[in-house]
Amino acid sequence: MAGLMAVAVVGLSGCGNDSTDTPSPPSAGGSSAAVTGNVTVFAAASLTESFTEIGKDFEAANPGTKVIFNFAGSSALATQINQGAPADVFASAAPKNMATVTDAGNGTGTATTFVKNQLVIAVAKGNPKGIKGLSDLTKPGLKVALCAEQVPCGAAAKKAIDAAKVKITPVTLEQDVKGALSKVKLGEVDASLVYRTDAKAATADVDAVEFPESAQAINDYPIIVLKKAPNAAGAQAFVDYVLSDKATSLLTEAGFQAP
Repeated sequence: MAGLMAVAVVGLSGCGNDSTDTPSPPSAGGSSAAVTGNVTVFAAASLTESFTEIGKDFEAANPGTKVIFNFAGSSALATQINQGAPADVFASAAPKNMATVTDAGNGTGTATTFVKNQLVIAVAKGNPKGIKGLSDLTKPGLKVALCAEQVPCGAAAKKAIDAAKVKITPVTLEQDVKGALSKVKLGEVDASLVYRTDAKAATADVDAVEFPESAQAINDYPIIVLKKAPNAAGAQAFVDYVLSDKATSLLTEAGFQAP
């Protein structure tokens, strides 16, 4: 009988070790806790294509979640967040707009830069105007679209134009990069300064002209979980996923640069 009791004790001890030593498999994004529900992400317009794909991958990796995006100019998104718009995550196209949110106490912790982006000159397919650089955008009769200076693509454009020491008079100032790009796609302007990623996503409609001054106007893209996030766990899981190798690979394939 003593022998049977010893075997039973050993058996119970072995079962206890199995349950303690075997770790739970982590979910996508590095979090071990399961996440569910809606995750509302306010993201810069230039992230539209990439984040839409990342959102689908995140939902597949986290059954029971749904990512809801609000894509717009970073300055407009920052204003909406500070005015109380319900959101879980903010991904900005520039640190300045992120600071607008964090300085108001609406972020958690420190924002993380996850990619960088650079400008190109978007022109009609075949480049019918023969545009080779920023100086060509000063030619009489040439119609140019720029982003407004308060949005990241506009601030970057100003830096690049100042570096080139040229004066460009736009016929329109757009509130986000998609607006500036659409002017070229619709044939309303001859050229616009947009992010390399946006031009790459629209290769069926536009060509991209690289120019050296863009290297002096590269934008960092920070991301953060918002303080009043309705779904804090989902927000953190989404940020973790954006920082994962899989998402980083997708972003770099889209034309973004590693931070």
